[in-house]
Amino acid sequence: MTSSTVLASLPVDSERIPWLPMQSPGLSFKPLRFFRDGSGWVYLFRLEPGTRIPRHRHTGEVHAFNLSGRRQLDTGEVVGPGGYVYEPRGNVDSWKVVGEEPVVILIHVRGGIEYLGEDGQVLRTAMPADRLESYRRWCQETGAEFLATCE
Repeated sequence: MTSSTVLASLPVDSERIPWLPMQSPGLSFKPLRFFRDGSGWVYLFRLEPGTRIPRHRHTGEVHAFNLSGRRQLDTGEVVGPGGYVYEPRGNVDSWKVVGEEPVVILIHVRGGIEYLGEDGQVLRTAMPADRLESYRRWCQETGAEFLATCE
């Protein structure tokens, strides 16, 4: 090998990032990493008891690891702390928080999320660039430090 590349770890202290409210009540997130090529993001997702995630489709794969709380998938399965869910590209699902404890999930998303109407029509789309822009805007409006990393 004629040259060496030094790769550095890029730690993010999630405790320093406040929960950012999302458009729907009962939802908030802590962005951890946005991929420079715009292909996805990694974040902590918090949902309050009783919150429902509407029917949606993933345009890329999703990895979701439950850190706390319980959620019920539309298949009826309940995922609790330590549970992992893989959602392949094209997966359509919905789910809800069950129990009295908020759900916190570490999520790695590739692609976007298309929220669907009853007839399967796309009502709105959430792309990685949308999440990054909403975080940048929130930091500017509140004077908060931009703490997520972009690789």
